[in-house]
Amino acid sequence: MSDQSEYVPPKVWVWNKPSGGHFANINRPVSGPTHEKDLPVGRHPLQLYSLGTPNGVKVTVMLEELLALGHRGAEYDAWLIRIGEGEQFGSGFVAVNPNSKIPAMVDRSGAKPIRIFESGAILVYLAEKFGAFLPAETAARAECLSWLFWQVGSAPYLGGGFGHFFAYAPMKIEYAIDRFAMEAKRQLDVLDKRLAETAYLAGSEYTIADMAVWPWYGGLAKGWLYGAAEFLSVQDYRNVQRWADAIGERPAVRRGRMVNRVNGEPASQLRERHDASDFETSTEDKRVAAQ
Repeated sequence: MSDQSEYVPPKVWVWNKPSGGHFANINRPVSGPTHEKDLPVGRHPLQLYSLGTPNGVKVTVMLEELLALGHRGAEYDAWLIRIGEGEQFGSGFVAVNPNSKIPAMVDRSGAKPIRIFESGAILVYLAEKFGAFLPAETAARAECLSWLFWQVGSAPYLGGGFGHFFAYAPMKIEYAIDRFAMEAKRQLDVLDKRLAETAYLAGSEYTIADMAVWPWYGGLAKGWLYGAAEFLSVQDYRNVQRWADAIGERPAVRRGRMVNRVNGEPASQLRERHDASDFETSTEDKRVAAQ
């Protein structure tokens, strides 16, 4: 390991300087709103406030899959929350998600609006509401939820750990990158071994477990996250690659990945979604709108 200056932690940590790195402008050690701003409300039962990150994609994929099954009650408005500009700290957003993280959702289909935050919780809520993509049989349900919460528990190591130190930190720290690269590859190996046994994570059926894991580990396998595909030798995980390709070919997944997306080719972005017809906008129109 290369020599690096030794950091001696103070007896009491105090936030007295910017943390540096890609998200330094929005990082702070306290919660709550920084400004007053109401959230917009559209005409559909479900109101989603999100961004096309892996956690956001989980929910838009689920909603598009539900609509593809014919669940008209899953119609939704997807409002863009620009986290780099601190929109998640507006008073309206904090009222929906006290943790100020995307995605957040409000179900306005009943007499009283219901808030749901945390992507895994939103997936379970929608699965139970519409009776889809979550097995009813006890053992299959347990397997599905186990893999769902595996992702919830592993994401901090992949995104907050590996992704941060490899791609976003203000300096390259060998120990940190090695530590989290080792864990990222261990997690890929866990998935690869599971997917050698079954078509999907919970078994033979596609479920919310796949929807949760695919934007993270499928995205990593396909080279969409952190520019780390070669570094992590993702091509070696052949079962993960097979699974990632199969899910990526689903029309609802393709649509879901477009929603609230703000990077990549303009034709791949649908920054806000308020009607199914929004996907029919021509490529040229999207390019013009994105300029």
